[in-house]
Amino acid sequence: MPANGLTATVSRSTAAPGPVPERGCIPWSEARHVAFGSAGPLPPVAVPLAEANGRTLSRDVTALQDLPHYASSAMDGWAVNGPGPWLLAGAGQHASPVPAGNRFLPANSAAVIATGGLVPHGADAVLRKESGLAVRDPNGNHILALRADAKPGEPCSGHHIRPAGQEARSGDVLIPAGTVLNPAHVALAAAAGHDTVQVRARPAAAVVLTGAEVVTQGIPGPGQVRDTFGPQLGHVVSLLGGVADSPQRIGDSFSDWLAALENPVMPHGGHADVLITTGGTGKSGTDHFRAAVDAMGGQLLVDGIAMRPGHPAVLAALPGGRLVIGLPGNPLAAMMALLALGAPLMASLGGAQLPPLQLVMSGCDLEGDPGRTRLVPCRFLSGLAFPVQHTGPGMMRGLAWADAVMAVPPQGVDSGGPVPVLPLPWAAPAPSGQGLWRDPESPAGAPTHFAFRGSHS
Repeated sequence: MPANGLTATVSRSTAAPGPVPERGCIPWSEARHVAFGSAGPLPPVAVPLAEANGRTLSRDVTALQDLPHYASSAMDGWAVNGPGPWLLAGAGQHASPVPAGNRFLPANSAAVIATGGLVPHGADAVLRKESGLAVRDPNGNHILALRADAKPGEPCSGHHIRPAGQEARSGDVLIPAGTVLNPAHVALAAAAGHDTVQVRARPAAAVVLTGAEVVTQGIPGPGQVRDTFGPQLGHVVSLLGGVADSPQRIGDSFSDWLAALENPVMPHGGHADVLITTGGTGKSGTDHFRAAVDAMGGQLLVDGIAMRPGHPAVLAALPGGRLVIGLPGNPLAAMMALLALGAPLMASLGGAQLPPLQLVMSGCDLEGDPGRTRLVPCRFLSGLAFPVQHTGPGMMRGLAWADAVMAVPPQGVDSGGPVPVLPLPWAAPAPSGQGLWRDPESPAGAPTHFAFRGSHS
């Protein structure tokens, strides 16, 4: 079985490409589940602590020894053995600190110690610097005595000593698997003696951009369009849990497509778990995605989705287990297709759950599209979801200011009724509201909180 858990059997064909059989679109919800189920989690990887922030732990981090692993001082001052006054080891108040090796401190003796310093054997307390005074007795010995303003009873047994194992015992679980690591977690792992941690893998995505009419800078002329994918698609992939390198740009011919799918370019090397392509997913004579997949002996897992925009989206399996997501060429349609197919697939490869739907209350009547799910960027205002303007398949203005995307079912939604929404990967999740609705993708009878958020400034 391939590393990503794909079970479909595919083989290479050397025959000239022929017409790909027409297949009907599948419902949007089904497409999400097909994408999620098309692959299994990639094997976990070990990463250095410096690269662990934001990664999801796949194995518990345990204490490799007691924390702290030795008794240490909580104060600058003196380690003391017995009641004072104490004979000072060294020369007065500025005597050398207790050396490494945890030497024995004789009875009725004291030795200078710094915060965090190793408490010598025999010491039963630490006297803080503010409470002690180094003096000479009549015989010329260096003596440590209490200041007149020392606190009553100072120092008592165990005072200002951090015992070994105070924070954790060897073998204790410090960070459980499933934790998304933050800087404090990483510091704790380092304190516990770890150099690396085992985390969920991030699927590697090779991005292939097409379109002879696309220009990468400046103002496009008539018949040209500006590249909207190159500057942002890799970052969106990272927000979905993957890793994408610089995109590869190819022409629109069948041979270009075939070469890109057979040998995806990863500019910094390595293996691509997923290919993401833009354009070429229509069914005209100039669209070669399906023909190239067919020529390679690949298999179409999703051949169109009953949704608007983004219905020409395709998910295919190639020989060797690599998966390909074919996004439409229009920017908004492509982003909706990426949420429908790319988000579930990246989650599955990364060992996460299918991205959940939230249910919000619609602030207006939403017209349906019989047989199709309408994906409408929306904003949350006063606890209600409202569609934004400028949401044509080739437009990005509406999505730029949206909080989420409403999945309007074919029958539409009445004002005040629940509508499923997908959070945008770059938007903060909406907090839960007070109502209960059943998520249509959850098991029957399982209630789901609908969510809402105030307007943005």
